[in-house]
Amino acid sequence: MVPYGDSAFLVELPDLAAVIAFYRGLLGAGMTGRPQGVVDVVPAARTVLVTFDPDLLAPSDVLAWLSAAEPDHSAAESGRSVEIPVAYGGPDLAEVARLLRTTEADVVRRHTGAHWTAAFAGFAPGFVYLVTDGDQLTVPRRSTPRTAVPAGAVGLAGEFSGVYPRSSPGGWQLIGTTTAVLWDSARPEPALIRPGDTVRFREV
Repeated sequence: MVPYGDSAFLVELPDLAAVIAFYRGLLGAGMTGRPQGVVDVVPAARTVLVTFDPDLLAPSDVLAWLSAAEPDHSAAESGRSVEIPVAYGGPDLAEVARLLRTTEADVVRRHTGAHWTAAFAGFAPGFVYLVTDGDQLTVPRRSTPRTAVPAGAVGLAGEFSGVYPRSSPGGWQLIGTTTAVLWDSARPEPALIRPGDTVRFREV
């Protein structure tokens, strides 16, 4: 754990699995009893950033809270369960099937059959990087990114799956689309998916 300015600590972890376990530990009893003055806990691919209000909370108290957190390596769901309806048949579905040496139907079966965990957010408001056990859907990004990917596009890239919350450039392999609204600033909780949530994709 290293200071990140005067109002944050950066917890450095060896890999994404360790990030998820540490974040899940904070989502458990540690989060419900977190010190007043902790502003946010933000997971990333290899780190967890904890911001706090130094007028309300001493850095030593933040460190004590973080040091006491027990990583949760269980497969139990720590966040909410979110279901995403998907119309499969995206422009890269055939290419993904070719890369995985299987059929398009099997790609859909694997994608809908997997239990996805929201690991961290980034890239755009509402965009969450989803991971699952194993590497059965690991494919490279497109060699040539698209200049515009439509909102609701469901994609794969590396070990991740994700849904584009709005139209933007992107290089993920697109396998389907959803009508789910990933980000709506008018909602009390704008993001449909938050880190720690479990996500299931359902074919429609």
